[in-house]
Amino acid sequence: MEAFSPEIILAARKRIAPYLHRTPVLSSSQINERLGAELYFKCENFQKTGSFKARGATNAILQLEASERERGVATHSSGNHGQALAWAAARLKVPCHVIMPSNAPKVKVAAVKGYGAKVHFCEPNLTAREAGLKEVQERYGLSFIPPFDHVNIIAGQSSAAAELIEDHPNLDAIFAPIGGGGLMAGTALSAHYFSPRTKVYAGEPEGADDAFRSFYSGELVTELQADTISDGLRTCVGKVNFPIIQALLSDIITVTDAETIAAMRLIYERLKIVIEPSCAVPLAAVIQQKERFNKQRIGIILSGGNVDLEQLPF
Repeated sequence: MEAFSPEIILAARKRIAPYLHRTPVLSSSQINERLGAELYFKCENFQKTGSFKARGATNAILQLEASERERGVATHSSGNHGQALAWAAARLKVPCHVIMPSNAPKVKVAAVKGYGAKVHFCEPNLTAREAGLKEVQERYGLSFIPPFDHVNIIAGQSSAAAELIEDHPNLDAIFAPIGGGGLMAGTALSAHYFSPRTKVYAGEPEGADDAFRSFYSGELVTELQADTISDGLRTCVGKVNFPIIQALLSDIITVTDAETIAAMRLIYERLKIVIEPSCAVPLAAVIQQKERFNKQRIGIILSGGNVDLEQLPF
């Protein structure tokens, strides 16, 4: 946590503000009545590229030296980070290369290409992705922008919770989903600095519970055989992210895919918005433990809306 301060968080927010949406916060009286609590949904599904990832990607590129930006950036991604980096790079006129697995969804490949990035395909495993990244980095002299395990990414992601706290002060709790931990660490930092009475919780799929196991064992789990519908949460928590999460989170609550799907459907029905499965995990956690959070004011970060409409689970 020594890499962060309120000033760093505020500077990142100011830096990226001209490029991004200040996303709205929605509520539903019917959801509130059902849960016996007041819920405030921060809609990052309405963010540029359809997820919070645009915040961290923009901050990371803006922190590069001019010579680094001129050469370009690279990452490996099959999803939201690749799209976010491609968009941010195009917005800032920086060359971008994305290593994508050969089985990446066509809609996501098309989105990355549509933002002007150069796509390089590899075999669908981490070793091939990392080898492909190293090759293009060396060939073009590119700067690697990781999806979550980086100080500038975390600082950028923290702005979502900072806005939520500003719009709705005196929250009892804030929930976010946890995968690699960029959003979760950023959310925890914003609450710690700007609303210290607010407790922070993570929602995580039972089928990808490395963060839960790491949090309660005190040892970072680095191997994961993920089995969950929440494709954005199938990765392990990063090394930079884990100490922040360990220090600042109150709890990590795991949920089943069935609970996630039920929460996802509830958001579609009551808020009338499109979200992806990973996005519904925090609400699923609140529903699972509604007695615990009875009569509380709860913020929930809705992380993204990049769902394949042909694959809706209901």
